[in-house]
Amino acid sequence: MVYLLAATAALVSATAAVLQRLGVESAPTGATMRLGLLAHALRRGVWLVGFALLLGQFALQAIALRFGDLTEVQPILTLDLLFLVTILAIFFGQRPGGAEWAGAVGIVVGLAAFLVVAAPHASARQPSTGAWLVVTGAAVSVAVLLAGAAGRGPRWWRATALGTAAASLFAYNASATKATTEIITHGWGHVLTAWQPYALGATGAVGFFLLQASLHAGPIAASRAAMVTVNPLASITIGIAAFGDRIRTAPPAVAGEVLALALLCAGAVTLARSPMVSGGGDDALAPGRRTRAMPAPVGREPRAPAVASER
Repeated sequence: MVYLLAATAALVSATAAVLQRLGVESAPTGATMRLGLLAHALRRGVWLVGFALLLGQFALQAIALRFGDLTEVQPILTLDLLFLVTILAIFFGQRPGGAEWAGAVGIVVGLAAFLVVAAPHASARQPSTGAWLVVTGAAVSVAVLLAGAAGRGPRWWRATALGTAAASLFAYNASATKATTEIITHGWGHVLTAWQPYALGATGAVGFFLLQASLHAGPIAASRAAMVTVNPLASITIGIAAFGDRIRTAPPAVAGEVLALALLCAGAVTLARSPMVSGGGDDALAPGRRTRAMPAPVGREPRAPAVASER
């Protein structure tokens, strides 16, 4: 049940990312780190649909985290990229090639191997105050540093940096979500007096803004690769260090877990950088083979409809 909820959340997340990318790509180039980006997005129906799906994804993830643990739920979200490729194939006329198949196999095998070898088990322990301070400081510091570093550099770097900043906050947000779902079991009155729900709202809002900025800043491939690799890795670290989630720690098991996560990340990066996802160029949603026009990349003039042989 937990796996199904997490996989469904990944599907909804991939769909939301495509719709929101379409909603923000026509915003002015200089709007990436400004609230005007959201003002522009709110006037786009396609973005609003994506936003609604994003809320649904959060609800599904929260339910999965209520019954599962961070080290179990978060890695499954890497299936996001598999669903992204499926969406591009069905709705944008792309055909999977060698890179897509290699990346897909890497993600599926790496994910399955990690879950089998690690055999994650949730702990009933809640993080101590000291653990929360360390986790909060680390997540916020990474987000601030990367958001600042995203002010310069090529578009792929800006999208990657902002996507990684958002991923660090979303990993923290997942931990706050899990803590909040536990607080709710003791009665809704406890929710208003606990700090975790407020941290959940604050980091969710900032992470959401950084996500939109990453989708606007550059190729969707760069931002999604950062999201689906950094988020689960950070979540696994938080789950083990702060929540006491248990995985197998015998040397052979640790070696297998590291190899499985390396394969999973390699598959995600390979899939994200493939021509099918990146469009073979700077336009993140400009598949190489299609017969209808797509919105122009940020900062460029609209172009004529692509022909079947265009790459």
